[in-house]
Formats: sequence, structure tokens, C-alpha cells
Amino acid sequence: MEKILFIVPPNMTYEDFVHPSYNVRIVRKINGDFGSVLTEMPLGVLSMSAYIKKHAQARTRLVDFNIVLNKIERFAFRSFEELFSDFLAGREWSEYSPDIICISALFTPAYENLLGIGRVCRALFPGALILAGGSVPTNMYQEIFRDSGSFDALCYGEGELPLLGLIKAGDRRRYLENDPAWITAAKAASGKRFKHNLIGNLDEIPFYDYGICETDEYGLNPAITAYAGVKQKAKNFHVMTSRGCTFRCCFCASFTVHGRKMRYHGIERVREDFKRLRDEFGARVIVFQDDHFMADKERAFKIIEIIKELGVTAVFQNGLALYALDRRMLQALKGAGVDQLLLSVESGSNRVLKEIMHKPFDLSIVKRVARDCRELGIYTNVNILIGLPGETKEDINDTRLFLRTINANWFLIFCSNPLVGSEMFKVCLEKKYLKGNYLNCDYKKAIVETEDFTAEYIQDMAYLLNLELNFVENSDYKLGNYETALKGFENAIRAKSDHAIAYYCASRCYAKMGNKAKAREYMETSKKIVSVNPFWKKYAEMFNIHA
Repeated sequence: MEKILFIVPPNMTYEDFVHPSYNVRIVRKINGDFGSVLTEMPLGVLSMSAYIKKHAQARTRLVDFNIVLNKIERFAFRSFEELFSDFLAGREWSEYSPDIICISALFTPAYENLLGIGRVCRALFPGALILAGGSVPTNMYQEIFRDSGSFDALCYGEGELPLLGLIKAGDRRRYLENDPAWITAAKAASGKRFKHNLIGNLDEIPFYDYGICETDEYGLNPAITAYAGVKQKAKNFHVMTSRGCTFRCCFCASFTVHGRKMRYHGIERVREDFKRLRDEFGARVIVFQDDHFMADKERAFKIIEIIKELGVTAVFQNGLALYALDRRMLQALKGAGVDQLLLSVESGSNRVLKEIMHKPFDLSIVKRVARDCRELGIYTNVNILIGLPGETKEDINDTRLFLRTINANWFLIFCSNPLVGSEMFKVCLEKKYLKGNYLNCDYKKAIVETEDFTAEYIQDMAYLLNLELNFVENSDYKLGNYETALKGFENAIRAKSDHAIAYYCASRCYAKMGNKAKAREYMETSKKIVSVNPFWKKYAEMFNIHA
């Protein structure tokens, strides 16, 4: 029986883990503070595992190093590669002795980790076939083969059919060279073009193999931690009921893996899967990773009704198309227990939305959706990107002024950095706008610099907008919803224990709520931090706090 080992690299760099910057969530281990490693269930891996087991004699195992990092109580490794080697050299994995190792990497901060795992696996399992897939190998195969000799092949796009074909092939080396969905060093060097091999009917994929992952360890994921009000301890399971996206947003590269044509799981299949997640795994929150859940609006209504029938609730990790969020849709979501939404607004400038991002809506929709959500009692996060090529400081100021007019609960302000494979990445390369290492960039660290702004300006402005919109001008506080506002402020304090502005704002909430002792404690804490920390002193003076 074929033994397959799936590996997911850390989704952040070693440097960002051991030396976290001022604007990220911190976790405390026995030997110090480290960057917070967010986790999400690797659905591509879980899908491939289920599909392979259905059609071939195979065993599968999974190592998700994001989970490994979160579970380690003490971290003393000099590099992530040292961690990989120490972990995979353990008896459990040497006895498993995989025949095929598949490494899944979605985003560029995992690039060096992908190479490091490849080197470790080549040394520890010299007889294994070492493969990699996901967005990074699909779009960076030339760089991977330039920087590493560890990989036998890389998968172009989705991996279910290519991996099954490889397992069943009599001569696997020949199969890798002949199949257009597999990229080898020789084929890449010859300039050959590669093709997706996608499953048209998603119902051909069995129920995802959630059993191979540590399901209880995926509570610290982007979909859950984004919401100040969500119950983080509820058991949440990621799903993907469709693949593909018809939009052409300049900053997105998902189409390079899944294509643009929409493909779906049938409604009854969705019902069966959700019921199984609830009954067998204890799921209470379904986290949707669909890139375009609203592509078929009536289908979306049916799935929301299933959520309601089963007594679970939902989080939409990638947001929902704003144009589809009319009052009827929002009422259906609220009726199904969905009490928080991510509004993918992206910009507060109509010019940027239309001319640069290619988003299919204007800002009048945003005001209407935010107002309806507040009236219905749906907690809203607004997702914003600043610093795109072609954007100006005036556009960013327009965004700032517009966002102050909508009463969303929280704003997620990010530096717009290019995903490899996106239109934005090509523009940045052509115009030489990249001023940092794009392999290590995330949405907290700006590396794009144009004729209109510097990278430092974008990073500073992103944090300034965060402080202004979420704290100083917090909508819930201004509307007298002090308990809701307080949850956001204390969520920030838990993420960053020296957040002087959060302590100040939380103090004001406690004062309004009549808790004078707590208000005094938090205000004193804020003043103490400001008095000894120049970083927070700068912002306290900027916003006239403690004047």
C-alpha cells in the first residue's frame, strides 16, 4: 500500500516568528514572545487525501507545521529547518517511511520553508518521491528549481487528478515528464507550457479527509481571529463548496490554481457534508473558503438554509460579494445564526475600485450593506487594502474620509502586497515597484513603492488608519454600544499586551459602563506605557490622548 505524507510549511518566516514586528499579534511561550501563527485547515490536502484513498490503495498522514509551532511550549531552534529536521527525524515518521511526500504551499512567506522541508525530506527519506503543489509551486516553479534540487516535480494547479495519475503510473518518472500538469526541472528549463487538470464535477471528490488533521487545533485561524465578537472556542471546520472565481481583481492569484470557471458541489452533497461535520466531528462553525460563494445567488440561499436547518453557524473567510448582500440575503444570513460578516470593501475610493482593482461595485453599496448589517445585528469587519500601483495619497485620504462615514464594527487595514501570479505582481515587476523581498511579505509589511508613495508611508498609514478607525473614532463607542466596543479593545490587548491606545479606549468604555475601578486601572496602565514607550507616546500625542 502506497504511503503518502502531506506536509504544510509554516505560513510565516522564521524571522517574523522569532522577532515579531510592532503591528502583529504576539503569543507567549516559556522562553519568550513570538509571532502568532494563524492556522486554517489545508483543504487542498484533505481533498487530495480523500480522493486518493477512494481510487487507489494508499495510506495518508499529515504534518502541519503551523500546528506544530502553536503547540510547542518552548521554541529554541536556530532556524525553521532545524525544527523540520528534528521533528521529521522522530521515530513516528522514520517508521512510517513515506513513499511519496507532498508539500503544500499557498503563499510566498512559506517559500523558504518549502525549500527547507524539501532539503530535510531529501536527507531523511532518500527513496521517497518529493513533490510540491499549491499557489507557490504553480507560479514560482522556475525559482524553486533554481534554488533547490530537492524536488522531483511540482504540480500545476489542483492536485487530485495529477497525483492519482502519478500513483497509478507504471513508470512514474516517465509520467512526470509526459503529463502537462506536472512540472519537472527539465520541462521548466525547456520552456514547456503546463496545463490544469481539474475535476469538473466536485461531487466526484469524497467527503474531505478531516480525520488526518488535528481538528481541535485550528481555532487560531484568520476567519475566527478577525472577529472581536466571535466565540473563538467553538469548534470550527473549513469547507469549500465551490471552486473558481469569475472576477478579475488585480491583487488575486487564486485563478492560477483553480481557474476562473465556477465549479460546484451539489446542494444535497453540501447538506450531507455539513451534517457529517456536525454529527461526527462536533462542528459548530462552518468556515467557508469559497472564493466566490455568491456566484450563484439562489444556490447561496439554499446553503444558508441548510446552515439554519442543522443548527450550526457560518463564517465566510474570503468575504461575500457586496452586490449580492441585499436586505433579503442579509436577513437569511442572520436567520441562520450568522452574526458576523467580512465586508470585502478593499478601498474607499471609487476610482481605485474601478480603475485599479476591477471590483464590480461602487461605494454606495458599502454604506447600504453596513447600515443594514447594523440594523439586523450583524457584526461587520471591513477589509481594506492600501498601496496598490496607481493609487495615490489622495486616494488613500479619500478612503480614510469615506471609512469614517460608515458605522462598521471593525476595520482590517492591510498593506497591499503582490501575490505571485496576480496582475499586481506583474505590474510591480515591470515598473520595478518592489522595494523589499516579496518572498517574505505579508499584509502587515509594505514592500511596494511607486512614484506616488514610499513603502514606509503605506505601512505607517495602514497602522494609523487602524488606530484611528478602530480605536479613536470607534463606531460602536460613538453610538453608545460600549460593551461591543470594549470587546474589540480587549481583543487588541490580548493580542498585544502593551497596546496603550487600546487600554485608553477600554478605560473610556468602563467609565461609561459605570465601572470606575476598572476604568482607573486601564487609564493608569495606558499612561504608564506611554511614559516609557516612545512608539506609543508618538500616537498618544498624535491623537491628543493624555494631553
